[in-house]
Amino acid sequence: MRFTKLLLVLLVALVAVALIAAPAMARKKPSLAKWKPAFDYSKAKYKIKVSNVSHPAIKGVYAGFAIRDALWKASNGQIYFEYLPFSMLGGEVEVLNQLQMGAIQGMSVSSVASTNLGPRMGLVNLPFLVNTYEKLEQFAANKKLFQHFLDGMEHQGIMGLDVTGYGQYGWATTIPVKNIADAKKVKFRIAEAAVNKMLYKAWGFNPVVMPWPDVPTALKQGVITGLDHTLLVCYLTKKFEVAKNFTPINYAQGLFIWIFNKAWFKKLPADLQKTFVQTVKAECKVYRGQTQMQEKNCEVGAKKMGIKFWPLSKGDLATLQKQGNVVHEEFAKEIGAPYLKKVQDFLGYKP
Repeated sequence: MRFTKLLLVLLVALVAVALIAAPAMARKKPSLAKWKPAFDYSKAKYKIKVSNVSHPAIKGVYAGFAIRDALWKASNGQIYFEYLPFSMLGGEVEVLNQLQMGAIQGMSVSSVASTNLGPRMGLVNLPFLVNTYEKLEQFAANKKLFQHFLDGMEHQGIMGLDVTGYGQYGWATTIPVKNIADAKKVKFRIAEAAVNKMLYKAWGFNPVVMPWPDVPTALKQGVITGLDHTLLVCYLTKKFEVAKNFTPINYAQGLFIWIFNKAWFKKLPADLQKTFVQTVKAECKVYRGQTQMQEKNCEVGAKKMGIKFWPLSKGDLATLQKQGNVVHEEFAKEIGAPYLKKVQDFLGYKP
């Protein structure tokens, strides 16, 4: 009898814990309710599933929802572009594999991760090459050079259509970084990418390779004291709550490359292929412009919350560019040396 009562108490306790924990766990899962389509897509003739790892608060990520709505209208309700940000389909390497196999039809992949299947796409990660909004638009306007970049995964059965962005790279730090000497005191978190590793080695800095989800805890605990990332992302993801300083380097742009399974695309009728390409390109161009405005707004917001900005001298920036040229030389073979030289000359890059 006593055992039965004890068991009953334990069961009640477990149910109570489950009732409390379940809503809490549910709150942690990202929801797309805020971005639901305003149309009934159940009868769409063609459906495409597209992934992104980031948050739609970033204009370059939100672009996927704009493409969804514009494509629905332009195709007269024939194509439904199901957009799934927040890493809902997994990490970028995992999703790239799904895309290659045709399990999904598209993704906007970060330029850093894109090199896993398209080494040539590492072009935009090279320091001080496509590093400003003006240079990016100049590059995109050169159809021949830009298309060769976008075709970097053609041999994998994947086509590239355009790019959106998430800002210009700099350093968010817990201590002021006013010059190169200050930077050498910082433990910088960098992305898990060969270009970044080589660049920080060339600069003689102290990098810590770390997955992005580990950053908040590492920053609070002092495992790292700086971030190699964009002002826009640091502001929107609240990294400035710990790192109270920002040094704008603008050595590269954070880009999302919009790529799609070519076999799926070829199954579309010719008129819808044309509509698809035109719509993706049109919305990407709009949201590249919006990203630049968003970054300016984030800078204003950061300054209002007391973040200090420390621009480097022209001399220090020239030193970083000169030292970083080793990355251009090292990756020329993977990108294609003749092609890289054409892009460098076109954009006015000088070692």
